[in-house]
Amino acid sequence: MPLPKERAPVSRLHGAVGHTLFKSALSRFERGQHVLNNKEFTTGQRIKYFREHRGLSQKAFAELVGRKENWAYKIEHDQLVVDSLSLLIEIARVLRIKNLADLTGGFLSGLAIGRDNEHVHVPEIRRTLSLPTSLLPSSTGEVSVDAVIEAVRDAWTTYETQAKDRYEVVGSSLPQLLRMGHAALRDAHAPEQEASALRELISLYGLHQIWLRRVGEPTLARIAADRGLALAESAGDPALLAAAAWNLSCVLTTAGDVEDSVELARQTISVCRPGDNASKEHLSAYGALHLQAAVAAVRANQKTVAWDLFHSAERVAEQLGADYNHWHACFGPTNVAMHGVHLTAEEGDTVEALRLADTVNVPDDMPLERHSRYLIELMNCNRIQRDDYATVYMLTRLTKQSPEEVTFSPLVRSAVTDLLKRERPTFRDDLRRVAAHIGVAA
Repeated sequence: MPLPKERAPVSRLHGAVGHTLFKSALSRFERGQHVLNNKEFTTGQRIKYFREHRGLSQKAFAELVGRKENWAYKIEHDQLVVDSLSLLIEIARVLRIKNLADLTGGFLSGLAIGRDNEHVHVPEIRRTLSLPTSLLPSSTGEVSVDAVIEAVRDAWTTYETQAKDRYEVVGSSLPQLLRMGHAALRDAHAPEQEASALRELISLYGLHQIWLRRVGEPTLARIAADRGLALAESAGDPALLAAAAWNLSCVLTTAGDVEDSVELARQTISVCRPGDNASKEHLSAYGALHLQAAVAAVRANQKTVAWDLFHSAERVAEQLGADYNHWHACFGPTNVAMHGVHLTAEEGDTVEALRLADTVNVPDDMPLERHSRYLIELMNCNRIQRDDYATVYMLTRLTKQSPEEVTFSPLVRSAVTDLLKRERPTFRDDLRRVAAHIGVAA
């Protein structure tokens, strides 16, 4: 009969287990330090490390920041980037990170959690939007609807065509424009004047929401879009309602409330369906609402819904027959094709997205903001494909075309920060010029 094996003394057994646990803890610590100190790690990879360190699944992490599991997967695999500073701060809070530099590899080094850098004109815009609309009109002088129409048209033209300083120029004018718009509505003497004043105010709130979204102020953008939608509901015009709902859907999508965005758009679509004699403005707003809902749906992982909405938008564009910029939504066959590229990229197929992009001919008169956002998207597809030379080419083109847009884009900053870690002589000088322009240290 074999002798039983000698058991290790309890003290020796505990010591061996303790040593193993210590080595395991030390290994985890060393891995963590490697992640924190290695500039090659992307923000997505860092998020994955800290999420796993906290013992959270992708689904649990996504729910804590108000997103879907598919979003977390795309972030961690660098198919998407964190698209606002406020979201980055929320992620840091959920993952219990004290310094954003640990999450970004030093790109936001020293920035304290809870502090934000806002555009110089945001405080005044915030003060104006915080007032009841009855207190907005100036107390002196009557304001004509024609004056408001001209002023709002000029502001939109600046925003959509001026390459330099458009955020500065438009941002400085928004508070006074809002006062003028509400004064014109107050002073309207006939139903036709009141209807015109309402249209201009809805358009103006649309300009507010897009300007505020681009400078990273989703909460204020939501206030502006909500006000525009309330005005549209009071007007009882389905075209106005579709345009205002499109504005709010854009804000909800940017803020990550994608399911709410889809629901808002689809419910509005059901009550704003154009008749046989619908105006081009109505068709444009209606079609644009489909495209925005499609973007929100694909981000909500509702892919079938997204493509159904996209194909409906295609049919509306065919009915419209050409590209128009009614309600500044750039709706038409070209923008539908651009959204096809976007949806394909959102699904993670950047190779196919770039192939589709080769078939899209963007006209010269496409509003600057829409064209720039599209080029940023193509740049990001090249970044995901690790085609560094093509990414730098797109960044250089964007900087020349819209120098302000690139400074506000999280995708651009993420790409530049990533490329600086592996710059090569073939594109180093061009990359560093872009980095210097947007304020990222080379």
